[in-house]
This record gives sequence, structure tokens and C-alpha cells, in this order.
Amino acid sequence: VQLQASGGGLVQAGYALILSCAASGRPISTYAIAWFRQAPGKEREFVAVINRGGSTTSYADSVRGRFTISRDNAKNTVYLQMNYLQPEDTAVYYCAARYVGNSGRYYETETHYNYWGQGTQVTVSS
Repeated sequence: VQLQASGGGLVQAGYALILSCAASGRPISTYAIAWFRQAPGKEREFVAVINRGGSTTSYADSVRGRFTISRDNAKNTVYLQMNYLQPEDTAVYYCAARYVGNSGRYYETETHYNYWGQGTQVTVSS
């Protein structure tokens, strides 16, 4: 499966952005999808994950309550709604996929993911 992340940009603190992760090559209905981010000079970190059916989500403490991950399997797309953005949210955001078959499993560590998008830059000014 190939992943294409988009929707990044430059926004002021307090504003919102919606990132999209469009998949191609295979239906994503059998994949858990996660978002990770990497800020300059820092390691890539987990942001959010959604299981294959969309019934279960998990978030990093730093974004819980501000970010919402969702998916539309009919459109083969996963979204990350980011509200109340802060300068510390500045990073390159990556979406990643892990085949789970019919399982409802999902993972928060990047080593579980073997399909990655190219990343989209999010910059939040103060």
C-alpha cells in the first residue's frame, strides 16, 4: 500500500489544520493507520492511531483533546484534525500503515509500521 500525506502548512497558534493520508494500491480496511511526527532535532514520535474499522483510537498525551484521528475506508483515507495548534506542534507529520487483517489491533510504536507516507510539514507560529 502506498500512502500520501497532505494538508500541512503554516498557521498561527490557536488555529486548526486537517491532515489527510490517502492510500492507494490496496484497501486500507485491513490496516491500522497511525500518525507520527518529527520536530527538528528530535526523534519521531507517536501522535495518534486508529484501528482498521475506526472503532478505537489512541492519542499521545500531548495532543489528546486537541487532535482527532478518523478514517473513511470507502475513500481509502485517514484524517487528522488538529485543533488549537501550538508552536510545539511544529513538525513533519507522517502517516503509517500496518496490516492487521481482521484484527482490531493497533500499535503506537513506529517499529510496527512498514508502510509510510512521505510526510507533510506543519509549522505553527506564535
